[in-house]
Amino acid sequence: MNSFSRIITLLRKEKGITQKQAAADLGISQALLSHYEKGLRECGLDFLIKLCDYYNVSSDYILGRSPDRNGTVLTMNDLEGAETSKDNHFSGSVLPAMNKRLISSSLNIVYDMLAKAGNKELTGKVSDYLMMAVYRMFRTLHQSEKKNSAGMFKVNSNLFEGYTNGAMERTCADINAILADKNVSRQLSGTFEMTSESIAADYPKHATGLLNTVKTAEDIVK
Repeated sequence: MNSFSRIITLLRKEKGITQKQAAADLGISQALLSHYEKGLRECGLDFLIKLCDYYNVSSDYILGRSPDRNGTVLTMNDLEGAETSKDNHFSGSVLPAMNKRLISSSLNIVYDMLAKAGNKELTGKVSDYLMMAVYRMFRTLHQSEKKNSAGMFKVNSNLFEGYTNGAMERTCADINAILADKNVSRQLSGTFEMTSESIAADYPKHATGLLNTVKTAEDIVK
């Protein structure tokens, strides 16, 4: 299944309609729509436009080129603090500045959602996980320079990576246990209900950053 087929399948399910109904609305057979959704056939430009109108999304979004439904992508103006030269090009690599902004925007949304949830234990565990991720990367960089002293760390240099990985896995398990608790689940019902459209509406300043983070992370995973 390619990006296009996956996205049109998710859009249909998000709309809460059957494949048969969507096919009828779009003026094609259910069998043909099934082939599109499974990635067995490619559609033409006219049908692509029809799909965009039907699901109210941009062609860039439906083709997997942009994580934003309106096709919005990050520009230089979105990168706070990015240094540019007189000809409006970045001084140095754009990637670090871009990734820093994506991560920052994503964390703003995550912590706002946690604040709305109002569960201190959950917020604490999420913070623990994120802090350990930063610690692990910082210590990996620190340890790469043999001249650096390990005196600032208490965990043995031969053990920190395995211990940190284990602690992160345990913390992730704790987070899942909290969310699975019936009382917590009842209290948080609907709190984390979201779509890319609702995220864009609730967080207009940070949504593009989060959606780009999701896309980038999934590209790395693939």
